[in-house]
Amino acid sequence: MNRFMTAANGGAAPSDGLGREDMTTVGFMLVEHFSMIAFSSAIEPLRLANRAAQRELYRYSLWSEDGRSCRASNAVEVQVAGTFGEAQNLDMLIVCGGIDIHRPDHRALQAILRRSCARGTAIGAVCTGTYVLAKAGLLDGYRATIHWENQASLACEHDGLEIGSDLFEIDRNRFTCAGGTAAADMMLSLIVRDHGADIAAAVAEQLIHHRIREAGERQRMDLRMRLGVAHPKLLHVVGLMEKTFAEPLGSQELAESVHLSKRQLERLFLKYLGRSPAKHYLRIRLEHARDLIRQTAMPLLTIAIECGFASASHFSKAYVDHFGRPPSAERKHAPTPRPVREAAAAVGTTG
Repeated sequence: MNRFMTAANGGAAPSDGLGREDMTTVGFMLVEHFSMIAFSSAIEPLRLANRAAQRELYRYSLWSEDGRSCRASNAVEVQVAGTFGEAQNLDMLIVCGGIDIHRPDHRALQAILRRSCARGTAIGAVCTGTYVLAKAGLLDGYRATIHWENQASLACEHDGLEIGSDLFEIDRNRFTCAGGTAAADMMLSLIVRDHGADIAAAVAEQLIHHRIREAGERQRMDLRMRLGVAHPKLLHVVGLMEKTFAEPLGSQELAESVHLSKRQLERLFLKYLGRSPAKHYLRIRLEHARDLIRQTAMPLLTIAIECGFASASHFSKAYVDHFGRPPSAERKHAPTPRPVREAAAAVGTTG
């Protein structure tokens, strides 16, 4: 019987279905080009929880599509226990995604996730693994999150999903995170629910992780830090630009939003960012368009309209001027070929 649904010693399960005292078996489903930092941030808290408790709270194993070692996005190869289909009778499955998540169809993995879910297995994802869960229909009716760079593309392909921009989401027996070090915060939160704050705090100390971040904290660096600018009116206008790239506002509207003239706003942007408001707005729209081209199969015209361009020709010219190549070239690059597997990195399967 799935431990996420039944409390230890026959007691009533907590309402969130995630707290218990006995051992939890966890399977990490590694998708080719998975994010190493997200995977490491997810698995290490489990190992350290075992160490802190001086007993096996979590037993984990790694799996890949073909049962061969799986290559991360940083080209490190990780050994696995077997194929996705061999990951049987586990309490929790976590899909580890990374770059190029949209290229494979993931049908075999989706089928396994659905079958496991039907048996009561808790299903989670780190980084772009959320994309696989969404395609499998396992996030319908659940809150979820994904890396900020992939939010727009996921929302475009699955407009009915409740996709937020939080660091992580734990909604009943579904849990997703933005990736990177946010995976550690998500796993630490699960450890709190499983085994209490003391064990989680001991794990955080070992990770030199000064505090367990809350789920609702923002993913992206504060705009002030990203731009290296503290001027409140400029920050307000840039923030407005990032929210309205689909229907760009006019220069007059932007200036009036901070009670400046168009000329004053122009001087402000040139002084702090070295470019005009129009150039900065265009940059935001083009970078968003590049994310959609790389991460979705949306037609280029649809992407152009989504990013506020009136025509495909206008979009293409602006894209070439900014990136040095046409938007169609972004989709012509094949995935990086797999290297010879002569220096595979081994990762153990137990704590």
